[in-house]
Amino acid sequence: MKISLSDSALGAALGTLEVASASFARRYPGETGRRQPVHSVYGGAHLFRAGTARRLGDLALAALEEYAPDAFTFARAVALPGAASLPKSDKQAVAERRFAKLPEKLRHENRAAWLALTVYARVHEKLQREPVEDFRIDFEDGYGNRPDAEEDQHAKLAAEEVARGLDENSLPPFIGIRIKPFSPELRARGIRTLDLFVTALCEATRGRLPENFVVTLPKVAIPEQPSALAKLLEAIEPALGLKKGSLRFEIMIETTQAILNDRGESALPRLLDASAGRCIAAHFGTYDYTASCSITAAYQTMDHPACDFAKHMMQVAFAGTGIWLSDGATNILPAAPYRAGKGKKLTRAQRDENREAVHRAWRLHFAHIQHSLVTAYYQGWDLHPAQLPTRYAAVYSFFLEGLDSAAARLKNFVEKAAKATLVGEVFDDAATGQGLLNYFLRAINCGAISEAEAESLTGVTSEELHMGSFLRILNNRTK
Repeated sequence: MKISLSDSALGAALGTLEVASASFARRYPGETGRRQPVHSVYGGAHLFRAGTARRLGDLALAALEEYAPDAFTFARAVALPGAASLPKSDKQAVAERRFAKLPEKLRHENRAAWLALTVYARVHEKLQREPVEDFRIDFEDGYGNRPDAEEDQHAKLAAEEVARGLDENSLPPFIGIRIKPFSPELRARGIRTLDLFVTALCEATRGRLPENFVVTLPKVAIPEQPSALAKLLEAIEPALGLKKGSLRFEIMIETTQAILNDRGESALPRLLDASAGRCIAAHFGTYDYTASCSITAAYQTMDHPACDFAKHMMQVAFAGTGIWLSDGATNILPAAPYRAGKGKKLTRAQRDENREAVHRAWRLHFAHIQHSLVTAYYQGWDLHPAQLPTRYAAVYSFFLEGLDSAAARLKNFVEKAAKATLVGEVFDDAATGQGLLNYFLRAINCGAISEAEAESLTGVTSEELHMGSFLRILNNRTK
């Protein structure tokens, strides 16, 4: 067919575009498809032990046994979708038996009961198998300011416990330390703790780091702070015989200055640029940020509009860069107000009050996580072992509730080779394909569904799912 543009005209028009496109692709490589932890559990460094993750899991299971010994009690406690319509006690056993024998039949007959039983079973399994996904050994707010000699000792002991956990295979899949901020008053202490910890760890392990080890830098406000940390890590690696680039870090966005700088520009891209390729995540600090906005304590909550604004700014700045985003923590903890003492039992009224306090905190935690997930924050902080059941319940129910609809849309869209389609009342065009694929990748990575379930529901193979690219799947199928 006849065309009008010559090769020279194309070259003149597209030369600078090619260079700019390559630069754009380097800065915005997109999602890696790697597993992102659904939470980071923070605990004081003085308390960390090699078996901390298992201990937290056991405490979480004990909380479930005491305050929600069955699926329907737990579903009502956290306000799981459909909980209000669950069968009463006389019909609960029937639903449980049907779920044990024919779960798919129950799924179609009574979806609320199926969801409650499925979530509860998967939470139990998770707490037994892998109760903590990410743990941060905290030398900052969860540790406080202590004499230098005491923090020195805790840095060394915590490193030795990590080494022991590495040998015993008792560490969570992600682990790291949070040091003190690089403010003028605290940076020397933070740097010394970092040096002591990493040095002691490498000595104990002969230069072996745990997989997915990370350093957390809190209260980042200016680019020079992540820049300094990147240079320090670069200097530590050869001194300890570590591979270049093996020490990575995450930044905490906890100040208004981290969102907008003194010129009214977004400070976030500059923070990332200053990290010299070592930053892998950005965590939002709910309470420091709301305090910096002069919000009073009673209203410093994860779902405050000021937090949503800051987190959306983070999304806009870091979208496509591969940087993981994490929300903050719910600070109302599921802790019982009364405890039995030696030779002293709780009254029935005290037991009831304990139960209601835990259930109230569970509902709040569950609602906060759902809010995070709806706004595309797939990771958050947990501070208490009894928050682990609600963390996994909220994440699993988020993906399971929309599973059938998402599966039908993805299957139909792939089968029709990405032509615009209508499934029910939902219109899908090419922009939706990657979003549907991301849904299943995250659902698999967090354990809400298995790869086999995803393949069965969508017709997309495990290999295709792990390509991470909807366009690549379509291109391979049309070859």
